[in-house]
Amino acid sequence: MFALILAATAHSYFFLRRFMPTTIVIDAVNTRRGLKWGVPAMLLAVPYAIAADYCRAQIEAGGAGWLDLLVLLFLWNTLKFVLIGPISLLKLISVRVREAVARHRMTRTLLADDVDHFAEPTLVSRRG
Repeated sequence: MFALILAATAHSYFFLRRFMPTTIVIDAVNTRRGLKWGVPAMLLAVPYAIAADYCRAQIEAGGAGWLDLLVLLFLWNTLKFVLIGPISLLKLISVRVREAVARHRMTRTLLADDVDHFAEPTLVSRRG
C-alpha cells in the first residue's frame, strides 16, 4: 500500500513539475542564463494576486465553495513569484562572485606560469 502511495505521489509530482506554467517559469529562472529574469518575473505575481482577490470577492458574494481552492492556488503562485525575485538575485550575486574569483585565479595562474594568453599560437611542423 505504501509503495502505491509513493508511486502515485512521485508520478503526480513529476507531472506537475513538467506541465504547470509557474513551475516551468521558475525552473527557467533558476538556470544560469535565467537568473537575471528573477526580478522581472516577480511582476507575474500581480495577475495571480488580482485573480485571488476576484475569486475571494465571488465567494463573499455567495459564489461556489470550490473557488476557495482557486484562491489557495492563486495565492500559492503569488508567493512563489514574489519569492523568486530576491532568491534569484542572491543566486546571481553568488554566481558572479564565484566566476570573478575563478577568473582572478586563472589570471594569477597564467601570470605565475609566465604564459601570455594573448599571444598568437605558433605552429610547429614535425618532420620525420
